[in-house]
Amino acid sequence: MMAGNKGLDTPRTARRSFRPSYDPETFGRLSERFARFLGTARFLVYMSIFVALWAGWNSLAPERLRFDSYPFIFLTLILSLQASYAAPLILLAQNRQADRDRVQYQEDRTRDERNIADTEYLTRELASLRTAISEVATRDYVRGEIQEALEEILSELRGKSETDSN
Repeated sequence: MMAGNKGLDTPRTARRSFRPSYDPETFGRLSERFARFLGTARFLVYMSIFVALWAGWNSLAPERLRFDSYPFIFLTLILSLQASYAAPLILLAQNRQADRDRVQYQEDRTRDERNIADTEYLTRELASLRTAISEVATRDYVRGEIQEALEEILSELRGKSETDSN
């Protein structure tokens, strides 16, 4: 091995990175909150008031106080910028929701399979109990057998008593 070269058994030292780091989970939660806000009537009212004030100020204010004259180029730029950020954030929020729905679907499917297995087990147990009960003598059956045996005994006793009296 050459001098100055590190082998594979030596870990690399951490390099400084100039790339920004962020927590994807926190960013995802913030994008979902933003997407939820964009879908509310409150946002539409706020945005309408903002645009009306902007257009009103830049149309009715004295000429020297206006900062965006009639075609409202700066307003268009701001709205385009807002839309260019809103669309990906909404898509990110939808993807996160789809992931949660997929996990929920899998959990529901697993629970349903477990419920089906439990139901099948209980059905088999119930069928075996029915089979076992059909083999067990019922109270009516035992009473009937005792009644028949009693009648036979009584008839034999009557027959003996008649033969004894003759």
